[in-house]
Amino acid sequence: QVQLVESGGGLVQPGGSLRLSCAASGSIFSINTMGWYRQAPGKQRDLVATIRSGGSTNYADSVKGRFTISRDNAKNTVYLQMNSLKPEDTAVYSCNAYTNYYSDSGQIRAMVFWGKGTLVTVSS
Repeated sequence: QVQLVESGGGLVQPGGSLRLSCAASGSIFSINTMGWYRQAPGKQRDLVATIRSGGSTNYADSVKGRFTISRDNAKNTVYLQMNSLKPEDTAVYSCNAYTNYYSDSGQIRAMVFWGKGTLVTVSS
């Protein structure tokens, strides 16, 4: 079907920057909204940002002005540029994609696919 693979996580000091990438591959017909979510230890998964195929974006209040979501439709890839990172940004970051894909029978179906996540740790 469709696979999403995140990359770019790691350890960064407070005030630093990281850029996450999420590439979708497989039997893709088209991708509508793509998004980034995060889950801190012991907490629920929260929305970080979303971007539609046309480029309109939506951000959680906690990241507005610091994070920027973008996408390359030709590469089926979504990015998250994270600046001015804070310790409270520490979490596993996962991407998702509302995808129209080819089923095994050749029909086009819709489903939200998720990546496995990448850990971002903000600490001195």
